[in-house]
Amino acid sequence: MFRNRPTRSREESGSLDEREYERKRLEMVEYQLKVRGITDPGVLDAMARIPRHLFVAAKLWDRAYHDSALHIGEGQTISQPYMVALMTEALSLTPEARVLEIGTGSGYQAAVLAELAAEVYTVERHAELAEQAAETLSLLGYTNVQTTVGDGTLGWP
Repeated sequence: MFRNRPTRSREESGSLDEREYERKRLEMVEYQLKVRGITDPGVLDAMARIPRHLFVAAKLWDRAYHDSALHIGEGQTISQPYMVALMTEALSLTPEARVLEIGTGSGYQAAVLAELAAEVYTVERHAELAEQAAETLSLLGYTNVQTTVGDGTLGWP
């Protein structure tokens, strides 16, 4: 699952370094998730570790930990952190779980799911988004996520 954070140059990441992104993640967990009732330790831990900024365009990295959805292309958005946490907590995942996610988007939700489940299968209808998500997930070391391009209403054979 999550292994090593890829490093980016200061130019790519704006003026923030990885310690600052980590601080922003921890603040996100404290002030957006815990205070709104998210209590699952696995969900909170996953969201405190996963570098959400790497799932959006570099020009949006400064807003990656705000409590808002962000555009990712193809008319789609990465869900606000609270919604990701709420949906994930509602699943009550076990380490043996297999999850089918419809709508890969940036891959952030798949990464959160992959921290808690044995296998994640994610379907995205936009090929460019699916490719970007698969690349980011691979870069972050997720080996338990499979991404495909297709119509999610058809499921995964």
